[in-house]
Amino acid sequence: MGVYNDETHIVLFDGVCNLCNSAVKAIIKRDRKGKFKFASLQSQRGQALLNQFGLSTNDLNTVIYINNTRYFIKSSAVLHVLKELGDIWKLFYVFIILPQPLRDFLYSIIAKTRYKIFGKRASCMIPPTNIKQRFLQ
Repeated sequence: MGVYNDETHIVLFDGVCNLCNSAVKAIIKRDRKGKFKFASLQSQRGQALLNQFGLSTNDLNTVIYINNTRYFIKSSAVLHVLKELGDIWKLFYVFIILPQPLRDFLYSIIAKTRYKIFGKRASCMIPPTNIKQRFLQ
């Protein structure tokens, strides 16, 4: 039995990053079907998923989107999540046509400055009761 099931869309994020936490809250607000589940990269579950896919357990400068048996990192993860959200958000998926190195370069600039610009929490977010079931334990 795997760490996840085929029906779950999982977003791994930096749990102490204010920008990342705001993005997770925005996804939850717009995910009317409740298909997305979340885990911080620092959590035991997040680390287990990283190991399962052979990804670095030390790189907290990225978001990872797991869709069934595939995973996407950095800009590709963001674009695939927006596509899955549907509505007007799926229009941003058009940026997938840009070369991945260019997209990831821009993503990395934001990732490297996110704490300086948006701040950092002392510990990972504890989800409120009304959305706690969306977070993997």
